[in-house]
Amino acid sequence: MKRRSLPVAAALAATAALLLTACGGGDDSSKDSDKIAGADTGETTASASPSASATTSSERPKVTLPGDVTNVFESWTTGDATKDAVLEDTSRRIDALDYAITQSDADEPVLGFYYKEDALVGASQWVKEFEDAKKSMTGKTRYFKPSVDVYAKGKATLTYCSFEGEAYVKDRATGKAEKTPVTDKSYLLYSTRLELSDKGVWQTAVLNSERGNSACTP
Repeated sequence: MKRRSLPVAAALAATAALLLTACGGGDDSSKDSDKIAGADTGETTASASPSASATTSSERPKVTLPGDVTNVFESWTTGDATKDAVLEDTSRRIDALDYAITQSDADEPVLGFYYKEDALVGASQWVKEFEDAKKSMTGKTRYFKPSVDVYAKGKATLTYCSFEGEAYVKDRATGKAEKTPVTDKSYLLYSTRLELSDKGVWQTAVLNSERGNSACTP
């Protein structure tokens, strides 16, 4: 999706079938995407309640994902402090989006902490699609091959891949996962642009995604 970053590569059915658009947390993703906008290598499950607001540059809202939702970030460190900060806030942004989806809340405040401008609009719209379809998400999404470029003070671009073959749309009423077969479309390439906020948070302003890109498929 263009401004969405859901880590679910399944089909989201409202009336018919609605393809999930990935955007690692933002909303500026491509038509073939299936997610919105992904710190250290390993599984990241945020901790505590996400609605808390940050008051200093070092504080971040605490987000706790449901036990059946897992995001894994591989090789998510570079050794460069600035680049690693970009990656850390991106992983938090991805968790924030997934949290909003599982809570069925397009107005979840944590989205505005890590998204801005077009990406924020896209992320909210993506969550709303889940709300309207009475769907949630479940499973594991893997994020890998990050590439960060801090091209100016407080400005950066980040591309990364995701594998959604073990992440699925879930019906809220029945709790049943809508499993789909793994194909090249289960892999997504994300292209994002970030800006450093006055609170010291790397916010995603633009987010695009493309399914089945050869840079991410095996």
